[in-house]
Amino acid sequence: MKKNSIKIAMYLNYFVFAILLNSVGIVILKSQKNYGVNEIQASILEAFKDLPIAIVSFLIASFLPRIGYKKAMLIGLGLVTFACISMYFGNSFDTAKILFATVGVSFALIKVSVYSLIGTITENQKEHNSLMSSIEGVFMIGIALAYFLFPAFNSDTNPNAWLNVYLFLALISTLSFCFLFFTKSENQTQIPGVDLADDFRQMFKLFAKLLTIVFVISAFLFVMIEQGIMTWLPTFNDKVLHLPENISIMMASILAISLAAGRLLAGQITKKIDWIWVLVFCIISAMLIVLFVLPKTVGLKVVNINSLSDIPLIGFAFPLVGLFIAPIYPLLNSVILSALPKRLHSSMTGLIVVFSALGGTIGSRIIGWLFMNQGPENAFYFTLIPMTLLLILFFILKKLTSKNEI
Repeated sequence: MKKNSIKIAMYLNYFVFAILLNSVGIVILKSQKNYGVNEIQASILEAFKDLPIAIVSFLIASFLPRIGYKKAMLIGLGLVTFACISMYFGNSFDTAKILFATVGVSFALIKVSVYSLIGTITENQKEHNSLMSSIEGVFMIGIALAYFLFPAFNSDTNPNAWLNVYLFLALISTLSFCFLFFTKSENQTQIPGVDLADDFRQMFKLFAKLLTIVFVISAFLFVMIEQGIMTWLPTFNDKVLHLPENISIMMASILAISLAAGRLLAGQITKKIDWIWVLVFCIISAMLIVLFVLPKTVGLKVVNINSLSDIPLIGFAFPLVGLFIAPIYPLLNSVILSALPKRLHSSMTGLIVVFSALGGTIGSRIIGWLFMNQGPENAFYFTLIPMTLLLILFFILKKLTSKNEI
């Protein structure tokens, strides 16, 4: 029962932060309309979110076990509850900056803690794979919900009505805080080094391992693919399918829903099938969608689109690529963490978060460059390159983890 309570707490935490992290695009739009900032000024909110995640993860991951994972998550939930309330009453662009900076710092604490805790409450690699996939699946559900939650609080007659969503999110964060606070957990944390300086050195020593190098390249490539598609799919829908703006955004939610379904499904499949074959099937299926489904989508002629029901079925096909790329990230993370001593899980998670952030940022920039220079109808074909590299790296990872090189 104790393990189940901890799992529920992790699910709740990830769900809350998925909504907050994915709301940056919505707040960027609201900032332009309500706070009088231009596109360039509004885009800084993305940096206020992403940079704290990478920086804080790198700085605190190695010695977070000394603080305690439960305490770290409580701090993160407390900070984000305060930030949501501040956003409601502050109602300004500066408050929005503070909100996302706080969300970034808090998510770094949550993600490192959750990833590290998974290793302490699972008994073997299959359990680790399953729980990691399920948690990441819940995260994608939260992302999908954000596309519908914020509009639900919006009002054409009251420009400030959308701020009520932050009172709702503050309530959820508070409930999650209380649930975690009263959840009993044994102190199973293993300290990586003899002191704080040694803790930090242990993280850098991971770079000397071939398995770590292969993994971070794999994680980097995957997030480059996922974030590149997720960020630019609304633009693809708008410029290639010529869908109305609101329909383009709603279509993007299909990708998030398919990502959630893929990860939750993988959480069950990996209990019975070895992770390498799940990943190989997924990446090849994704490549086939890009090769054979995307061309039909690009050539689609759409007219008089007023709702999702007006879109031909083939228009929904490409976002379903998320169903197949979904299991890759959590399974890769589970593979590397399962191969490491539990005392190094926190340090490794720090590296995961840093390289994931870099992959997401660079991937989005590359796809954006391709949209501008190669045309929006051709940009996504270039995802075949990192997909092919990933397919090769999967087998290298399998060989290295089988040898237990770490």
